[in-house]
Amino acid sequence: MSDRTVSGEVSSFDEQFELSLRPQRLAQYIGQHKVKDNLRIFIDAAKMREESLDHVLLYGPPGLGKTTLAYVIANEMQVGVRMTSGPAIERPGDLAAILSALEPGDVLFIDEIHRLPRAIEEVLYSAMEDFCLDIVVGKGPEARTVRLDLPPFTLVGATTRAGALSAPLRDRFGVLLRLEYYDDDSLAEIVRRSATLFDVTIDTQASDEIARRSRGTPRIANRLLKRVRDYAQVLGNGDITHGLANQALELLQVDPRGLDHIDHKLIQCLIERFRGGPAGVDTLAASIGEESMTIEDVYEPYLMQIGFLQRTPRGRVATYLAYEHFGYEQPQS
Repeated sequence: MSDRTVSGEVSSFDEQFELSLRPQRLAQYIGQHKVKDNLRIFIDAAKMREESLDHVLLYGPPGLGKTTLAYVIANEMQVGVRMTSGPAIERPGDLAAILSALEPGDVLFIDEIHRLPRAIEEVLYSAMEDFCLDIVVGKGPEARTVRLDLPPFTLVGATTRAGALSAPLRDRFGVLLRLEYYDDDSLAEIVRRSATLFDVTIDTQASDEIARRSRGTPRIANRLLKRVRDYAQVLGNGDITHGLANQALELLQVDPRGLDHIDHKLIQCLIERFRGGPAGVDTLAASIGEESMTIEDVYEPYLMQIGFLQRTPRGRVATYLAYEHFGYEQPQS
């Protein structure tokens, strides 16, 4: 469901323009003040000791800037960065090839690190702790272990599911940082910065409006800005005003709380057909033509976060906030 306008998951469309929007230094990185303050101290201390930075685990919901932060760390440490992902490393030999190509102090960024195969994790333990690889050469009785020394490096892992990491791997990270959802002021600042990079004029009210509808996620804010920019070029003179931003976002079916038409369909179905619940997730899925797993993993988390939906042992229940937002009369019982 990464093709949803309000999805935090990265899409092929996002990959093309996110690179141009990424800040290069901590001073340019907007929001996440606690994370930045801690990182600044750790980076400065490592540079003073002329050592590589300790291994860093970044976790949190998608679209909050984990990949961007990995590149910022490399730039602040003035070292190179090598990027890969957990599913891309299938064999120990793949990991050995990546690690042996690193220069001293380099950053190895592994996205979706929770999806590393268990056999790869076990090879990674010695690489993280002792900066060496134990490789088995040969088979059967003639098999022997060869130790390959590695230069000191910093492993930066990113995951949306920190609980899915095995305890031995998680314990080998010296720095664990959780990225939180952004407030509206930080998102509005990100929108204005991105508009400057896009060479587009945007007024303060328009940037605030886009920020309010971005679900606390910079990736969604930039995606909405890019779509609103298209409307401004076609329907206006290219400048993004508050009125034009409102018009564009309404056409995109993104309401003031960041809900799209699928969120509307889910809540309205729950209220109109099931009197607000409780209703089973399988029943809801069949009613709106979606898979139950998609509802649980994609739609429900944000609806629960803003207090519109509750999961109960008997099923899903719409809250009074949902009734109020959608203009329904709250039932007496």
